[in-house]
Amino acid sequence: MSLENCPDENLKIENQLCFTLYRTSRAITQTYRPFLEEVGLTYPQYLVMLVLWREDGVTLKSVGEQLMLDSGTLTPMIKKMESQGLLRRKRSLSDEREIRISLTPEGKSLKLKAARVPEKMGCIISLTEEKRLRIQQDLNDLLGQMIGR
Repeated sequence: MSLENCPDENLKIENQLCFTLYRTSRAITQTYRPFLEEVGLTYPQYLVMLVLWREDGVTLKSVGEQLMLDSGTLTPMIKKMESQGLLRRKRSLSDEREIRISLTPEGKSLKLKAARVPEKMGCIISLTEEKRLRIQQDLNDLLGQMIGR
């Protein structure tokens, strides 16, 4: 196909799924911001805390895998969170390359404060539970296809 025969519709930004996902992600993250400021977390820090509130004492590698973040992005954030007194990093005694991340008492106490964040978001993004689950499942299916390529 020559360039002259390439349909312009394919190149309209509003027809790009990636752009719609990008805009939606940014809008959701911006909507979270005031609620997370009340808790004292940024959105990426909130994601780290969600992982740790579910399973404390996980490896840095596990956090990175769950959040799909590389160590170059994750390590500075973890160091900052450690300096804020939210968590501790400790090298494994059995494998010095392995770093375990544990919540401090202050990090654990934030869980109660953050517990209302999903409820507050639910009031703004008024989806039925059925529709939310359907969207989430569709996006997880899409993600699975992208990762499994």
